[in-house]
Amino acid sequence: MDLVKPMIEHVVYPLMERRRGNRIRPYLRELLASETLPPDELETLQRRRLEALLDVCAREVPAYRSLGAEGARPLSRFADIPPLTRAALRADPDAFLAASARPETLIPGTSGSTTEDAPARFYLDRRTVEHYEAARWRGLSWWGVTPGSRSVMVWGAPVEWERSKQAAYRRREKWLKNRVMIPAHDLSKAALPGHIALLDRYRPEYLYGYASALYALAELMRQTGLRPKRPPRIVLSTSEMLFDFQRTLISEVFGCPVVNEYGAKDAGILAYECPEGRMHITCENALLEVLNPRTLQPLPPGETGVLAVTDLHNVSMPRLRYLLGDMASLPAGHCGCGRTLPLLGALEGRLVDILVARDGRMVHGNILVRLSRAHGAVERFQIVQHTPELATLRLVPAEGARAGDTDAFVREARALLPGTRVAVELVSDIPPSASGKRRYAIREFDLPGAPQ
Repeated sequence: MDLVKPMIEHVVYPLMERRRGNRIRPYLRELLASETLPPDELETLQRRRLEALLDVCAREVPAYRSLGAEGARPLSRFADIPPLTRAALRADPDAFLAASARPETLIPGTSGSTTEDAPARFYLDRRTVEHYEAARWRGLSWWGVTPGSRSVMVWGAPVEWERSKQAAYRRREKWLKNRVMIPAHDLSKAALPGHIALLDRYRPEYLYGYASALYALAELMRQTGLRPKRPPRIVLSTSEMLFDFQRTLISEVFGCPVVNEYGAKDAGILAYECPEGRMHITCENALLEVLNPRTLQPLPPGETGVLAVTDLHNVSMPRLRYLLGDMASLPAGHCGCGRTLPLLGALEGRLVDILVARDGRMVHGNILVRLSRAHGAVERFQIVQHTPELATLRLVPAEGARAGDTDAFVREARALLPGTRVAVELVSDIPPSASGKRRYAIREFDLPGAPQ
């Protein structure tokens, strides 16, 4: 019997509310009540929160003081605000701090440290983080998961910490969040029996992790035939694009649905997949826009571009129209599940994963992922485009592949980048980053013609 779950839900959360003013559960109740509002009421709620945020920006945030110039209403100037790049935030983060904010009371963070560039520093206030957590629990509630539900994370363990700090971290995770961890950097056949034993002993209601790490774990289980005795309720994929082939294998091996979560540590939980298979945007917390990746102008509904987010609750360090670097669309219409929340179209990966042909045509690296699935001789790959003229394609041949078996994949990969010399390297492994994430495509230069 799981005694930690009722302790968290009936003791820990009420204590946090009484002693620290924690409002995750009240915010969760608000989100559950608003998810079926008529669309025009949701739009009104979002517009009012945006207007209140812009008023704060015009009064208190140096980077946005011009919003209040000449007595203009800030809301009328929102569309003219230049989208905020990570480089601009990194260059002068203090310009985005509100005058009334006290950094020593805020929650610091960095974004971009595991992607293509140096990290940008930002701050969140507790109220904003609590809204993020409420959004996560709303999405999980659609699948019968509650804040105290047992979970196992397949995650990048904080290996840089000393042992005492790691032990304290694990204790907090287990007793305050009811979850334990399988390190994403330790997914091997040798380690698999221990991971299965953990799953059997802990019996999680759900697994949570990077798509590539969950897929690697599922692939090991498929190869060895080892399975946990009891399937979880769901497997939750986050932080990376979830490909169809990954979803299929993970679902088959674990015997449960695979659910997609979309968010960012500097923007919160932005969308969640419902049982109908559609991604619902947390429009009460954030305004999402889709922009042309070259011009950064808004695109019509249904077209794919780069996402910009405006966090509607972070008045301590507002970032208006902040470019997340992810590619997606905003389709029209509503879901058959009965929730009226707007929809997020299929995520297409990150802007930095876009490769550029010599003629300027953009080719998303995800195309190569799909190509590799059609060629059984390729177990893993990574393409690094150094310049429009030069790229390196690293290949891990599948077990049993013979010389020349990967040639068809190489030819098709090269055909996607005419005029670019693609050098091929056969390697034994392409390890994930320290965080546990895997990158299939890397562009080492700026997108030509795009604002930086």
